[in-house]
Amino acid sequence: MQSRSNTAKRDTLNLRVKPGDRELIDRAATLVGKSRTDFLLDAGRRAAQDALLDRRLWRVDSAAFDAFVALLDAPPQPNERLRRTMKTRAPWE
Repeated sequence: MQSRSNTAKRDTLNLRVKPGDRELIDRAATLVGKSRTDFLLDAGRRAAQDALLDRRLWRVDSAAFDAFVALLDAPPQPNERLRRTMKTRAPWE
């Protein structure tokens, strides 16, 4: 028998959902081979991480900021890899 100390504690999260939304979620979860719970947890975790990362504040001095802006404004220098990429046909074409 497994002891409780080796089992990860899990909390319950309840939500109300429209039948059409539940059907959509269930179809997608089935398609990727996940349970509804795992599908929603993965999607919720990704959305939470994105929301937190989008609001990350970076503090730099004015010299570092000016150097950063200069890099953003500078066009990429031509090189063999860039030339090859620009000549490659897009997969959707």
